[in-house]
Amino acid sequence: MTDATVQAMKARLEAEKARLEAELSKFAHRNTKATEADFDAEFPNIGEKEDENASEVAQFSNNLSLEDELEKALRDVEKALELLEQGKYGTCKYCGQVIDARRLEARPTSSSCIQCKKTLTQEV
Repeated sequence: MTDATVQAMKARLEAEKARLEAELSKFAHRNTKATEADFDAEFPNIGEKEDENASEVAQFSNNLSLEDELEKALRDVEKALELLEQGKYGTCKYCGQVIDARRLEARPTSSSCIQCKKTLTQEV
């Protein structure tokens, strides 16, 4: 992988990290006791009426699901950035082969080549 490609991917990953953190900060706060990307959704306070309480619970439930998905994506981005720093980005973690540039372009957080991914998901 060329230096220009690595720098472009790094910029893309850093932008995605910033976007994910901004999205999470809209309804959650960072857990300072955690060692990795961990946020805690805040319980919304809409009001004291019964229908408002039901809305709070529903919104909190939705926020928990969204928090989980965004945290997973953030961990993937952080792992990809870590691999970039180590000089291991773009190498399949299963077979050690170079991951196709088109795959990385489509999904910059990919850590496996297409063949290994198909084998893992039993698509072969």
